[in-house]
Amino acid sequence: MSVTSRYKEAWEGFWREAPGESGAVFWDAEPALTAGLHLALFEPHMTAAGLPVVDLGCGNGTQTRFLADRFPRVLGVDLSAAALDHARRADAAGQVDFRQLDAGEESEARQLHAEVGDVNVYMRGVLHQCEPAGRQPLLDGIATLLGERGRAFVVELSEAAHPVLMGLARSPAGPPPKLAPVFAHGIAPAGVADAAVDGYVAAAGLRIVAAGELPLATTEYTADGTRIELPSRWLVLAPS
Repeated sequence: MSVTSRYKEAWEGFWREAPGESGAVFWDAEPALTAGLHLALFEPHMTAAGLPVVDLGCGNGTQTRFLADRFPRVLGVDLSAAALDHARRADAAGQVDFRQLDAGEESEARQLHAEVGDVNVYMRGVLHQCEPAGRQPLLDGIATLLGERGRAFVVELSEAAHPVLMGLARSPAGPPPKLAPVFAHGIAPAGVADAAVDGYVAAAGLRIVAAGELPLATTEYTADGTRIELPSRWLVLAPS
């Protein structure tokens, strides 16, 4: 199942209008607060650490470039061509192979796996922004990419994050400036129950080998200067 044209165009519109500078997008926090922390949790479970790493839903590539400094081959894949334009411009050293990919489309996931073989996948905050009908196909696509030896590190907003986001969105002053474009383009994060995520994982033929909670840093701040962090849950997934 591929994503709907409405969903794809929402992301294209968002990234076409997004500023090019680092940190201008709500979730584009510096790697020291995101992928750097996640990698410390992920690497002990990489039983085949020499596999290529796929940053799934790479956006403008901030985390992808961090990963490329640490692994010999890194691919950044995203649904949005406009996002990849940002990513390629920021990758002056040409470290990353950026590609447009709908991971929920079985044929596309199979084609990439046929080309590069089993991979380790890093995915941050993609599932909760999917349309409901696209969530299971996304996990199925991850299972295809992992093959027999790969592992996936998945970070998703927990269900506790939804009321926090809605509170920010409904503030009398309006949503914070970096959050407003997310809602304006119709890609507002939807609430996904933690138990539902576990169900998608199991239905994809994957198992959870490690899990925990870690606040997800954003690039936005409250009026008193406190960085906004959202409750999130991380999972390491492996083929069953």
